Parts: sequence; structure tokens; C-alpha cells
Amino acid sequence: MTTPAPHRGGFVFLDPEQGRVLRVVPFQYNPDRLTRTLRPQGIGDDPGDRLETLRLYGPPQETFHVEAEFNAADQWASAAGPEPPADIGLFGALSALESAVCPTSVQLASQQRLASRGVLEVAPVEAPVPVLVLGPRRVLPVRIAEVTVTEEAHDGQLNPVRARVSLTMRVLTVDDVGPAHPAGGLYLRYQQGRERFAALVGYGPGAVGYQGP
Repeated sequence: MTTPAPHRGGFVFLDPEQGRVLRVVPFQYNPDRLTRTLRPQGIGDDPGDRLETLRLYGPPQETFHVEAEFNAADQWASAAGPEPPADIGLFGALSALESAVCPTSVQLASQQRLASRGVLEVAPVEAPVPVLVLGPRRVLPVRIAEVTVTEEAHDGQLNPVRARVSLTMRVLTVDDVGPAHPAGGLYLRYQQGRERFAALVGYGPGAVGYQGP
């Protein structure tokens, strides 16, 4: 029997308007552990209101916490594409992740020019949409809430050569961006997949000893 090739997780960054791929940042090693938290909207937010107890007002607030490891010794051993300069350590991989939460220098300069001309309200820049890819069954748009980088080893030039990156992300839903937005369409497909998987597990009430009210 042929063993299927493993999938590599990571991020795909999309243009927020057109949905085209701008950049792909794979994990060097797939995370050994991830933590997910789902907090429903509604359900008991107002104790004592019987009419509202079981109502759901929208998609749950879902957060992911992932830890990714990077090692310069073999970071490009299985990666496609040209190798970066050997004397920068992990700066390339780490900067690619950090750039997801940083406006570009061009955007910052543009905002400064507007402010210097007396523009009273300068709109915040719109970042690319990060899409977290954890295999073919979990492809979901997220907003990166926190990036914590722990550099565990350095070379003689103080370039990081071994690091651990802790990422906290909130899943973007149709409530956040609307169903017509590229991220909204991805969320709907993610939710439809969850419903299909849930339908595969179905037993009668007697499976848990339930005899009815």
C-alpha cells in the first residue's frame, strides 16, 4: 500500500479584495500540538432569560493557538524554490511570519505623507488575509492576534538558527467580513466541512442510555 505524501501546513496570504495569492509561508515542521477554543455567541449570556437561553446569534468566536518550530540547519532541505543566503539564519522565515502583523514601509510612508498634508482622518491600512492551512480539510481565514518568537540558538553573527514561534489567531467569520468577501467564502466552506464530518457520527438515543423526557 502506498503511503500518501504528508501535507505541510502554513499560511497563504490573500489579496483582501481580489482573493489572489500574494505569498505562501509554510511551517518548517507541522505543529505537534494546537489548541482550539470555541466560544458561542448567546447561550446563557443573560442568565434567567428563558427566551434567549439556547439562541445562537452567529458563528462562535473560534481561536487557534499553534506553536511552530524552525531550525536553520535543515529549514530548506525539503522546501521548493531558491535557497536564501546562508548567512541570515532564520531571519527569512521569521520575518515572513512577522510581516503578517506589520504595515509595510511603503504604507507607513504613505500615511505619514497624508498626515503631513493635514489630512484629518487617515484610514488604517488593510493587510493581506492570512489563511491558516492545516491539511486539505482545514483551510480557514484568520486574524493573527499575537506572535511570540523565542530564539533558542544563534550563530556567531547573532542570527537566530533555532526558534519557536507561538501564534494566537482568531478565525474570521461571515460576521466579520460578510459572505461576499474572499475570507467569508472560505469560512463558509470550513463550516460546511464541519457539518459533513458531524453527520458521519450518528447513533440512536439508546447509545448513551437516553430514554426521552
